[in-house]
Amino acid sequence: MQSKLATDLWAAVLALPRWQGLLVVVGGSLLSAWLVRVGGDVAIKRLTRRIPGDVDAVIFRSVHPAVYVTVVLVGGYLGIRLLVDVPAWIDPSKAGMLTLVTVVWAVQLARMGGGVSNELTSDDTVGNQMVPIFQNVWTALLLGASAFLVLWYWRVNVTPLLASAGVLGIVIGLAARDTIANLFGSIALYADGTYKVGDFVVLESGERGRVEDISIRSTVLRTRDDLLVTVPNAVLNTATITNESSPERERRVRVSVGVAYGTDVDHVEETLHAVAAAEDVVLDEPEPRVRFRGFGESALDVELLCWIPAPVLRGRATHRLNKAVYRAFLDEGIEIPFPQRVVTMNGASDGGLRSVDQRSTDGTPMDAATDGGPTG
Repeated sequence: MQSKLATDLWAAVLALPRWQGLLVVVGGSLLSAWLVRVGGDVAIKRLTRRIPGDVDAVIFRSVHPAVYVTVVLVGGYLGIRLLVDVPAWIDPSKAGMLTLVTVVWAVQLARMGGGVSNELTSDDTVGNQMVPIFQNVWTALLLGASAFLVLWYWRVNVTPLLASAGVLGIVIGLAARDTIANLFGSIALYADGTYKVGDFVVLESGERGRVEDISIRSTVLRTRDDLLVTVPNAVLNTATITNESSPERERRVRVSVGVAYGTDVDHVEETLHAVAAAEDVVLDEPEPRVRFRGFGESALDVELLCWIPAPVLRGRATHRLNKAVYRAFLDEGIEIPFPQRVVTMNGASDGGLRSVDQRSTDGTPMDAATDGGPTG
């Protein structure tokens, strides 16, 4: 029905004198473009007001100009058809009009991709660094599709070009395989949300540090020695990474200490709780805990567990807690034992055999040894 209506309208325009038909077509296209522009602006304001977020506004505002420019270009092409009836000029004029329409839409879609990615990652530091990757990929796809369409409009055989592009792609892929691996590694790390700038991470190799920068090719860490370590994203994508800043930045610190056998363990627990409460680097929530871990060879093994605001404070917090525990134990008279050995000499005589009985502080016999002169 719509096709028949368009055919009838075009036949009516052809029945008019050429200058009148040109005025009708060009004037009608300009009027339609103006209506699309004005009506589109009103529709965009109403739609974007009801839909939360700014992504829809970016899409509508990017597509809207391409629509009314397309209307104007189609009207210009139809006007040329009315003025020029030479068959040799019909196909070039049509191809030229379609080329301009394709270029306009490609430019607007490229802007739309950049605007949408910026809106989606406006509050995400890592996302802002990944925006150039998505924009470059989106622009490359649009450029390739537009070039293919333009060549098809002008009746250019693209089969040899596709074959050459395939061979060239293989050569480039082999030459830049590490770069491509790092590119896809950065995309995978971003998609998984493995870490972001400012997080404190521990690598599989044992290196620890804060993430300073995430680029397309690599990730930069600042270690506790204030050194910058650059690690390729392809390596990080296949390695085990411990993110100490996720899901929460608070981290637990363990302070292990041994006390002498016979010590009042309740007194030890109260003393360790008092030490944790006196340190401002220790958080009140979650509450510090004291655990009696077991019976050691020379001491009772006790552990103080407390939380700190950030993993970067682990070294400082451990240092301050160790000092505070040592001082508190000295003040409270709690002994921190150290391994001791008792050696007993039995049945020794001049020139004879001597038996050595070694025992630890808890009385457990150790390996015996003999020492003496010649036995004859």
